Amino acid sequence: MAKQSTAKQVTIKKPESASTGSSDVRTKTKSAAQHLDRLIHERLRLGIISALAANESLTFSDLKSLMNTSDGNLSVHARKLEEAGYISCSKYFEGRLPKTEYKLTVAGRRALENYLSHMETLIQQMKTS
Repeated sequence: MAKQSTAKQVTIKKPESASTGSSDVRTKTKSAAQHLDRLIHERLRLGIISALAANESLTFSDLKSLMNTSDGNLSVHARKLEEAGYISCSKYFEGRLPKTEYKLTVAGRRALENYLSHMETLIQQMKTS
């Protein structure tokens, strides 16, 4: 027997602008927020991208230590960034130990710059409201 959901649906009405013809700050903020790169916006992925932007390259161990996260968590988020083309991953051996090294790609740097630009725009809009 299937369980029925007890969740209520709530309809939220948007408040109308007090003066006609003027744009609402909330509308501007919402439109700017919609343009944020959701892939980078996640906390751990933003941390990985930022750390790589400040360093030429970092090993898996370096990133794990900097982000204070588990192997699995770092691995999943790094893979998403790699699949998007924002970071590159190279694997090699140092002596007998396997090493994984990450670098920020040109597309990743551009994505971070765009993300930061959008965040600056949102901050400025909030300051002027």
